[in-house]
Amino acid sequence: MTERYYTTSTAFLEALAEAGVKYIFANLGSDHTGLIEALAQAKAAGREGELPAVIVCPHETVALSAAHAYAMVTGEPQAVVVHVDSGTQNIGGMVNNAMRGRVPVLIFAGTVPYTQQGELPGGRTEFIQWIQDVRDQRGILRNYVKYDNEIRTGRNVKQLVRRALQIARSEPAGPVYLTGAREVMEERIEAGPADPGGYSPVEPMALTEELTAEIATALAGARHPLIVTSYLGRDPSAVPSLIALAELLAIGVVEAMAYHVNFPDDHPLHAGFQYHSVGQNPVLAEADVVLVLDSDVPWIPAVNKPAPDAAIYYVDIDPLKSQMLLWDVPARRFAAANSKVAVEQIARFVQDNDLADPGPVARRRAEAAARHERELAQREAAEQPRDGVITAEYLTACVRRLLDGEDAIVLTEVVTSSKAVAEHLRPVRPGSVLHHGGGALGWSGGAVVGAKLAAPERTVVSLVGDGSFLFSVPSSALWVQRKYGVPALTVVYDNGGWQGPKFSTLTVHPSGAAAATGEFPVWLDPGVDLPAVSLAAGAGFGATVSDPEELPQVLKDALAVVQGGRSAVVSVRIARA
Repeated sequence: MTERYYTTSTAFLEALAEAGVKYIFANLGSDHTGLIEALAQAKAAGREGELPAVIVCPHETVALSAAHAYAMVTGEPQAVVVHVDSGTQNIGGMVNNAMRGRVPVLIFAGTVPYTQQGELPGGRTEFIQWIQDVRDQRGILRNYVKYDNEIRTGRNVKQLVRRALQIARSEPAGPVYLTGAREVMEERIEAGPADPGGYSPVEPMALTEELTAEIATALAGARHPLIVTSYLGRDPSAVPSLIALAELLAIGVVEAMAYHVNFPDDHPLHAGFQYHSVGQNPVLAEADVVLVLDSDVPWIPAVNKPAPDAAIYYVDIDPLKSQMLLWDVPARRFAAANSKVAVEQIARFVQDNDLADPGPVARRRAEAAARHERELAQREAAEQPRDGVITAEYLTACVRRLLDGEDAIVLTEVVTSSKAVAEHLRPVRPGSVLHHGGGALGWSGGAVVGAKLAAPERTVVSLVGDGSFLFSVPSSALWVQRKYGVPALTVVYDNGGWQGPKFSTLTVHPSGAAAATGEFPVWLDPGVDLPAVSLAAGAGFGATVSDPEELPQVLKDALAVVQGGRSAVVSVRIARA
């Protein structure tokens, strides 16, 4: 063995472990020599288990998506290591998802060495280190992270790591970005004591007593109160609290662009889903008091909004949406508060002051139950193939039946089929359905890796559009799934292209030339054999299905392969919208 020594890289890895980070999802480069050497020395010394495990990801999209999903399942941030400016750019779409989805993750990238004549260990030794030298590497991500900083010495690296993770975990949670030049990461320093404390996330915020009273009184006195939420369920423990408030006053709950299971679909007070709406939601229109809880876009005001005289209250961990340059909800009051805390405060005030009038509550409960029954009947009728063609509704119903009795985590990235998936998957258990919550496609392939590492005992299923599947770098994602033994079932909703741009064009130009001629440059013709790509990359099962009668058995066969330890990909040809 060569000489063993303690460096900034060693301290950095220790800091991650001391903070509870179990995994580093890494795409390593020439800037990571210090990390590679520190890991090797730890293994040689029998200390490998004291540091985070490295999950090698051949593409950065997979790495960040995996860390993202792991944090969604566990609530604990993990680390992603990428290569200088190039690797940083490769995570662009996925860091958008992490920021918009309010998911904590620590991203680290080296920077090119800042010496070139051999002045310090780690100085420039390769031509690429001149090519990758940029003016402001941290600026690449500054629009998409809560915090960025540069490690300038190993003597305070543990402080920087712990502070970065504290910021990442504090609500609204999100990604943070650290960089360090090769000379700094190679710096030899004295080993210090473990630094495990003093950096806990900020505690949840509550409503003021005055606002609690106002919201509770308004809801209790309303004829048609309504709750709208999108991501309250990112904390699964908040869902029972919301159920309790809804039941107390018989308030309907609408899920708008739902990223999580916010309210059980089978509950009579579930008032439906809002996604890519093109018309007015009648439940929203009749509401006279609306409580919005954790929602970036509770409705699309150009086509769907509350009545002009509705009293709107907006409670969110980030009520100002300061990163969204154009945003407006005409709320009477805004509050920055933890939704679980807030709904419990409101419910307690209603109970303590005996505000739940039995007559109106009973009337609302009966109306909601009847509406819910009608909607379920309509959904049942839609769960049939049409003229021998598989629909998104039928496919989702088949997946739901397949998973009946399974302890499953379902990841969704289906875009134009979002509403069909939500309505026909019928999710009821908090934490069982996850969406990244952001604006970039390609999350699902890496996300199954993180979800399975976080919950190895659970079945992981990904429902993804064919366009999203291609964005996910499937050759890399399937390879990682095979290498680390984290199998998943991926079901591709293959409608032959990206329907989103077509939907948008028809919304803006319903009678335009594109609508009249069918000229939409969004189709993936000739078609891509997605299962073949998957098999080549390490999947144990791949099939394409277009016959509705064959679909249930193919899905069953695929799930058996997953339960046997290998990933499976089923591409299902569904009707084009």
